[in-house]
Amino acid sequence: MRNAWQELSGLLLPVACAGCGRPRTELCTACGAALHGAPARPVRPSPRPPGLPPVYAAAPYENAVRAVLLAHKERGALGLAGALGRALAGCVRAWAGRPGGAGPLLLVPVPSARSSTAARGHDPVRRIAATAARDLRREGLPAEVLPLLRQRRAVADQAGLGARQRRANLAGALELTAGGGRLLRHGRVILVDDLLTTGSTLAEAARAVCEARGAGPEPSVHGGCRAAVVAASPSAFEINRN
Repeated sequence: MRNAWQELSGLLLPVACAGCGRPRTELCTACGAALHGAPARPVRPSPRPPGLPPVYAAAPYENAVRAVLLAHKERGALGLAGALGRALAGCVRAWAGRPGGAGPLLLVPVPSARSSTAARGHDPVRRIAATAARDLRREGLPAEVLPLLRQRRAVADQAGLGARQRRANLAGALELTAGGGRLLRHGRVILVDDLLTTGSTLAEAARAVCEARGAGPEPSVHGGCRAAVVAASPSAFEINRN
């Protein structure tokens, strides 16, 4: 019911651009270009957590991009999932064009805590991933969303935690659902998230996938996974460039 009300209110109430506040449009041309107007680029946080897979991101997490992600994630602006999914699809497409691996593109969303999903009334990463998969299939790329990761223990709120604290907070927190490892053996696994900051969440997700696929729990191994995110901290772009 909450999702239905959010979508209905978006039709009835005045709309302003989520990125800059320009009236009469949910996302203006300029803010849309900031989000998905440039090719996806590789990013790398510093320090890089052990086990972090290679990551592509669509845009730096700043200004309009930050505002759009927060509007979708925290304020229930569900209509933005299309633009965010298009940005994520560009990152997945970058991996599809690189050598290595065969089979369909298996998009595995990083899960939110159940309490966060309940409070928001939706799962933002899963919604964005589903939109990205639809865009990729329209282009003829075999893509599907497999929400196989789940939290097996509670974790603290990540806000305000440093890189080392985040790694400790998330260590061993994720696992695949029963049979998940088998489902991921016949395709190219791409972990997806909305945002990369320290990389701890994606590293933990890669560890869980690695163990379930029988590749061992070593933190230096990412099990053949790749990762795609809508946005990353600006420093992650700069570090990779250097």
